[in-house]
Amino acid sequence: MDLGAVRFDERGLVPVVVQDARTGEVLTLAYANREALEETLRTRRSTFFSRSRQALWRKGETSGHTQEVVEVLLDCDGDAVVYRVIPKGPACHTGERSCFHHPLLPGEPDLGFVLGQVYATIQERLKTLPEGSYVARLHRAGLDRILKKIGEEAGEVILAAKNGNPEEVRHEVSDLLFHLLLVLAELGLGPEDLAQTLWARHRPSGPEDLPSS
Repeated sequence: MDLGAVRFDERGLVPVVVQDARTGEVLTLAYANREALEETLRTRRSTFFSRSRQALWRKGETSGHTQEVVEVLLDCDGDAVVYRVIPKGPACHTGERSCFHHPLLPGEPDLGFVLGQVYATIQERLKTLPEGSYVARLHRAGLDRILKKIGEEAGEVILAAKNGNPEEVRHEVSDLLFHLLLVLAELGLGPEDLAQTLWARHRPSGPEDLPSS
């Protein structure tokens, strides 16, 4: 745990950008001193230094909204840090998922973010099984029914692609991805598991060799 490369400022602090490891979304900006950074590396829980209280701030200590740290990155100049985390609840004290929820220049969400949000909704539906929920209905029908839907949706993708209709392909692939996320949730897997597998394949040989067979 060598922090010699970290350039703390005159107050002994370094800015920390907290990023959702599953979606890439920036959740908050905070600060850490050496003690907070050491504790984060040791416990794999987001720990910061509160400038207002002049004390360590362990994320979720009172709210229960902890953050599991999966990676800590130092920037090229050594004067900023990224915590890549799996959040257990909202990052913002307002109850919003991210502290950055006031768009000055609205943009389109990326695929990773959207998949993460859809997956979170599926998990919530599986937990509560509300009446009228499509996810709850498929869950009650059993895994075989869900797998049959995947086969049906995959066939729809093939037909749309054969018809050369990009708009139809977009909708059918979205349907397929939704049902794949449902299967992942049913089996206790998540988008982050796919990300780890794809990245492990991508890193050594490049994207052209992503398929395993």
